[in-house]
Amino acid sequence: MSSQVAAMSAEEAAAYIHHGDTVAFSGFTPAGAAKAIPKALAVRARQEHGRGKDFRLRVLTGASSGRCIDEELAAAGAIIWRAPYQTGDSLRKQINRGEVEYVDMHLSHVPQTVGFGFFGRIDVAVVEATEVTADGRVYLTTSIGASPTYLRHAEKVIIEVNRSQSVRLRELADIFIMPPPPHRNAIPLFHPLTRIGWPYAMIDPQKVIAVVETDEPDQVADFAAPDEGSLKIAAHVVEFLLGEMRAGRIPPEFLPLQAGVGNVANAVLAALGEHPDIPPFFMYSEVFQNSMADLMAAGKLQGASATSLTITADKLQQIVDNMDVYGRRIVLRPQEISNHPGVIRRLGVVGMNTAVEVDIYGNVNSSHLLGMDVINGIGGSGEFTRNSHLSLFMTPSIAKSGKISRVVPMCPHIDNNEHSVQIIVTEQGLADLRGLGPLQRAEVMIEKCAHPMYRDYLHRYVREARPGHIRHDLLRCFELHRNLMESGSMLPEVN
Repeated sequence: MSSQVAAMSAEEAAAYIHHGDTVAFSGFTPAGAAKAIPKALAVRARQEHGRGKDFRLRVLTGASSGRCIDEELAAAGAIIWRAPYQTGDSLRKQINRGEVEYVDMHLSHVPQTVGFGFFGRIDVAVVEATEVTADGRVYLTTSIGASPTYLRHAEKVIIEVNRSQSVRLRELADIFIMPPPPHRNAIPLFHPLTRIGWPYAMIDPQKVIAVVETDEPDQVADFAAPDEGSLKIAAHVVEFLLGEMRAGRIPPEFLPLQAGVGNVANAVLAALGEHPDIPPFFMYSEVFQNSMADLMAAGKLQGASATSLTITADKLQQIVDNMDVYGRRIVLRPQEISNHPGVIRRLGVVGMNTAVEVDIYGNVNSSHLLGMDVINGIGGSGEFTRNSHLSLFMTPSIAKSGKISRVVPMCPHIDNNEHSVQIIVTEQGLADLRGLGPLQRAEVMIEKCAHPMYRDYLHRYVREARPGHIRHDLLRCFELHRNLMESGSMLPEVN
């Protein structure tokens, strides 16, 4: 490829991207995210704006992305539309002010949505790789995400060849692209480590308009040590899973696990790894995190399927230096496969995700404050919640020293509803909602998961609510949220 397409600077390559273009960047979290082109575009946007000209882009990625996209590009005022997930502070504020249109969606749906043209034309794909060959093989770096789809459907392609990434990362990749419906067969994946594809994505070489050499590692920050509340949540989860094993609902060899990103999820994984009665297990998840590398090094995690290596530089080096071992135990897939409902259901995954808040009937808000302001998005939690053998949501019972209750009468925004959510866990306890009717769920939720300072209020709400299959008082169901908006505390007497 390098013999046919001249290497360019990031600035030269970015000149091929125009105001109003839809640009699809590689990356699933900061892992494997395009880096040089977004930075050059941010500079160009500021220059164009300084001349009184508009320069804004429609931006796609696999999920969240690196600072150079969700922060630097956004801070330069260069984003007008974003999908399917984001985590940037500047971008979040622009979305909540109505300055950027944001499409928050299930991550496994992205490739098919692109393929059928619901996002319109993909003008340019900017994808990080360790190599692109003359016959069109693209060897991706630390994430697969939606990059194979973007390479296939984009009108033009810019490749960032990152020399800081090891060429041996291709040993982890298993890239399989499904044909469009109705021409699909069952995905032949019967174990988390089954390989069904190729170590590279394919592209029409004629679409490559630029190759930009970079030498910048992923900027993945480590999570803080778990706090006391996270450790209590982890203990409740371990006790519950052990009970499921004793009851025969989890087989002796255990089931594959999925874990969301964050301190609580990492605390749970660490607790599972440390408990002697939890057998060595596999994971079928989205993101391979630091805690998983530690579990694998200790022999407790036997293997993991994901779509990205969202790990710090030292952990990545550990994997690269020991690729003969890790290459057989880690598989990176496109997000359409890592989050595929049929595979999740077939493997019997135990899904463990975090919530912003939950209501007394088991509905979960994963994405919005006060039902209005987005935090990040739903990500992949819905795909695992709806289809897992066991679906757990974890959250502290309170926030801001009790000024906020994470257990409320009704969530003003719902990402995962009562029909899919089975288990809710806070540091107070664990509510097993399986087989319970609405009033039973409310009782268990309040007694097991709500903080004591809010329990009387929640019990009184249920008693005084209008009778029905699901009891609610539509005049008071958002009273806690209104209190928070008006006084800074859900319960005014709580300081």
